[in-house]
Amino acid sequence: MPEPVHEQALKELGRLERMGEQTGESSMIRTYLDWLIAVPWSKRSDEHLDPVAARAVLDADHAGLEDVKDRVTEYLAVRKLREDRGIEADPKSGAILTLIGPPGTGKTSIGESIARATGREFVRMSLGGVRDEAEIRGHRRTYIGALPGRLVRALRDAGTMNPVILLDEVDKVGADWRGDPSAALLEVLDPAQNHSFRDHYLDVELDLSQVMFLATANVADTIPGPLLDRMEVIRFDGYTSEEKLAIAKGYLWPRQRDRNGLREDEVEISDDLLRTIISEYTREAGVRNLERELGTVLRKTATKIASAQVGQGPAVSAAAPQPEAQAADGGSAPAGQPEATVQFAAADGDSAGTSDPVVIDIDAVRDALGRQRFFQESAARTATPGVATGLAVTGAGGDVLFVEATGMKNGGKGGLVLTGQLGDVMKESAQIALSYVRGHAEELGIDEHAFENKEFHVHVPAGAIPKDGPSAGVTMVTALASLLSGRPVKHTVGMTGEVTLQGRVLPIGGLKQKVLAAHAAGLTDVILPERNRGDLDEIPKDVREQMTFHPVMTVQEVLDRALEPAPNVAHVA
Repeated sequence: MPEPVHEQALKELGRLERMGEQTGESSMIRTYLDWLIAVPWSKRSDEHLDPVAARAVLDADHAGLEDVKDRVTEYLAVRKLREDRGIEADPKSGAILTLIGPPGTGKTSIGESIARATGREFVRMSLGGVRDEAEIRGHRRTYIGALPGRLVRALRDAGTMNPVILLDEVDKVGADWRGDPSAALLEVLDPAQNHSFRDHYLDVELDLSQVMFLATANVADTIPGPLLDRMEVIRFDGYTSEEKLAIAKGYLWPRQRDRNGLREDEVEISDDLLRTIISEYTREAGVRNLERELGTVLRKTATKIASAQVGQGPAVSAAAPQPEAQAADGGSAPAGQPEATVQFAAADGDSAGTSDPVVIDIDAVRDALGRQRFFQESAARTATPGVATGLAVTGAGGDVLFVEATGMKNGGKGGLVLTGQLGDVMKESAQIALSYVRGHAEELGIDEHAFENKEFHVHVPAGAIPKDGPSAGVTMVTALASLLSGRPVKHTVGMTGEVTLQGRVLPIGGLKQKVLAAHAAGLTDVILPERNRGDLDEIPKDVREQMTFHPVMTVQEVLDRALEPAPNVAHVA
């Protein structure tokens, strides 16, 4: 123990000796001494300070995530240089990385990989729903049943003073009359202060500077500002279709195959079919649902192989099923119909007499997963004037939003009706959009009488989902301008940007997630604010090459690029 802690322990031990075993407080002192002894004060894991080997481990465990891999490699390289050159470790140089991104992108799992790559112990602390500040700092010893906080317990579980501690779901910490746990984390996650963290129960200084803290969150908005300021944020913006394909082939398919009791030579699937599952059955930033769908396909296959092996159904082969093929449960074909020709070969050849692997085909995928769930519907939705395609960011990643506008006669009262469960900021964007279109009707080629005795209705579908934010401003202007000018919006175009009454297009956040969503939805043109041009560097190269980007400064530029040309009408720029 450090000297001050040792003195505290001896002091409490002296109290226990003087007090005797019969008093009620003696058990409290014994428990306190047990916790002091349980903390691994002088134990350290032997770190692997080899940046190259650590990078190899991280690459083997995760595809993509280059930013977090680079940061961990840099951290180890600096530690190695300081050690090689005999420079004493700085207690204020701890790494506190916060991984912010949609669900299913590998934030939690990479913590374990980092611990393995650095040779440290790994402890996960889930903070979702924690509302008591004492969960972090512990209770004072005056309370019955008092315990140290989760950090002390994490060090005890790790058995070392330099583990990797993952603070999972830090954006879901709550606050009530028991205190604010996020405020208790301010000292923990500040490298300048956490070398002298004081738990309420132990009431001695605890050095957390050697701990590598990782925090994960889905959104940064709900993390308090002072806490976010202490974190080094690394954003996970989701995967492209090709990255998902690589992850599915290298990680998800083998893992689900093993979980379903299948051997590597028993079942095969082509890249094209994996792409079909990615595009037609999932629409997500991460890969969690993709793994679920692959598991469903493999369970169906395992069921057929097992049924064939025990003689409960016919042997199966990789041939494509005919329309009259029997049901997947191996039941007999209806009377008057021939036996199904699609069959799955048992891998060991016992039932089918062959050792050919089962090759998953499109019919097997449809049988397992049902009909196609996601469609490229931009062309059909925007064929009518008054519908524009916008791009948004949610807690689950990027998404495509359709904004619909229509006009109605209302007996002399002009007005605006808004539906789709919109937040205050989004409602204001719609008001600004209508005001801009009214004020610039002549420039936009809109008949000056188009607004007379009319009420306008703007709707954003998926009404059960709350929506807010300013970045749909240009989409709303485009939808209204399209409605009033009779010019449909080009079906290949998605757009994002905040708009002002003067028609300026202001920058927005989350561009990478929005572009990835546009790419997944089949859009090829993205209109974005000029001041977001620099963010295009973050977008994967293969996506950039397949899409055309139009940075704009004014609403007029947006409409020039988004609306179909008016027939036989010269457009005034």
